[in-house]
Amino acid sequence: MRHRPRRRFGQHFLVDQAVISAIVEAVAPQAGDLVVEIGPGLGALTRPLIERLGHLHVIEIDRDIVARLRAAFPPGRLTVHEGDALAFDFAALGSGLRVVGNLPYNISTPLLFHLAESAAAIRDIHVMLQKEVVERMVAAPSSSDYGRLSVMLQYRFAMEPLVAVPPAAFRPPPKVESAVVRMVPFARLPCPARDEAALGKIVAAAFSRRRKTPRNALKRYLNAQDFTRLGLDAGLRPQDLTVQDFVRIADEILNR
Repeated sequence: MRHRPRRRFGQHFLVDQAVISAIVEAVAPQAGDLVVEIGPGLGALTRPLIERLGHLHVIEIDRDIVARLRAAFPPGRLTVHEGDALAFDFAALGSGLRVVGNLPYNISTPLLFHLAESAAAIRDIHVMLQKEVVERMVAAPSSSDYGRLSVMLQYRFAMEPLVAVPPAAFRPPPKVESAVVRMVPFARLPCPARDEAALGKIVAAAFSRRRKTPRNALKRYLNAQDFTRLGLDAGLRPQDLTVQDFVRIADEILNR
């Protein structure tokens, strides 16, 4: 049966066998691994993953695709979780979880932050995203792509781009380039914040006014003397601050 892609779910189905093989090889699934696939679609990654794993969890919101998956695979090989990945409790599946998927581009950023909340239960993440998003995720300080997403994900994950994916690899082809990225949670955070929620608020406040200096963007929290005490140049832009700098700022605000 043919399935018409639904725009509201951001459906673009991967069909290029070379790309599929490259992704599976990057994941390197082993029998016994606990793996969940986000947005299995028509099963391009689902089938080769099940062949290597024996059993796979998938999260799918489209009822028609859920029905297709349940008809194609027995429950002993595939567990289908019907619903929205943004509301899914990934930690409930168990520890050492491996996450794989072609993420819907329209919800990719909130979904990445949602996955970060379960980082303690996750072994690694291999996901396909819009190439522009991947570039922001791995961007270095002082680059034009460096921003809130860079800071908050680099705080918790080691990341590397793996596979570039052209639009022609999908049906229907999207209007953007795509890329696969590997995300591995740090076993021990390089620079842990006293309060991660507070860190998130400070980073969001700083990048809400990218053209302003941190002194102006965060003036409700810190004054010029505070930046001097922290050893930070208050004349820099938010994108010039490292993850460690933001942690120090957030901790200083809490100390006060």
